Amino acid sequence: MPQEYSSEPDPDESDTEFIEIEPTGRYGRYKEVLGRGAFKKVYRAFDELEGIEVAWNQVKVADLLRNSVDLERLYSEIHLLQTLKHKNIIKFYNYWVDTKNENINFITEIFTSGTLRQYRQKHKHVDLRALKKWSRQILEGLLYLHSHDPPVIHRDLKCDNIFVNGNQGEVKIGDLGLAAILQQARSAHSVIGTPEFMAPELYEEEYNELVDIYAFGMCLLELVTVEYPYVECTNAAQIYKKVTSVRDLESLPKFKFIEQTTSAIYILAIYLLS
Repeated sequence: MPQEYSSEPDPDESDTEFIEIEPTGRYGRYKEVLGRGAFKKVYRAFDELEGIEVAWNQVKVADLLRNSVDLERLYSEIHLLQTLKHKNIIKFYNYWVDTKNENINFITEIFTSGTLRQYRQKHKHVDLRALKKWSRQILEGLLYLHSHDPPVIHRDLKCDNIFVNGNQGEVKIGDLGLAAILQQARSAHSVIGTPEFMAPELYEEEYNELVDIYAFGMCLLELVTVEYPYVECTNAAQIYKKVTSVRDLESLPKFKFIEQTTSAIYILAIYLLS
């Protein structure tokens, strides 16, 4: 007799229907949320033309819609993102503004394994060769951005803004510039970036593309230690004091196994330079 196999239960019909459709009709959004951030939600979506899954990013921009200058900056940033073409930069497909719901939507490629931070926390045992491969891809993406005239500066590079296709070992930089614009729109006096990854000059608001290299170094620390930099600090003010006032080893983030951490980072740095 032929062996019978039980099939997986059919997905709920509500999970397979579009909740929202993009103005051209090409992209449809499902209700499944892939991720959340301070300024946006990311949903699973589908490109009917290409027959591929994509990410539908929805950002609340009520503050921007009331300020024509900030809104123009956002448009300029998005137009720039559409021109970026590199294997280690997230692919950007389309965008539109929904004035009724006060949000902006943009379609990007989808990633199978989430952010690099999530991926590293999930996989605790990673060889230095894998860390080298990820790091080089990040640096190649930064080199591409910084090679523009003027350089494209990320300003908020961190493992939360780097995305992974785990089945291919592929990492790509995302969220370029958008977080910075949204932060400024909400508070004219806010400092751009995430304190744990911010170079000292970012606090002074006089900086260049090297702030991304500093942030990459902090990403490297997190990848090696599986800890957020400056985990010993309880607030942004403590981080600011360490970053801006101390210029020796005391300013380095503290880790549980400092000797092993230092050795691993040294070896990885040699790897990257070889």
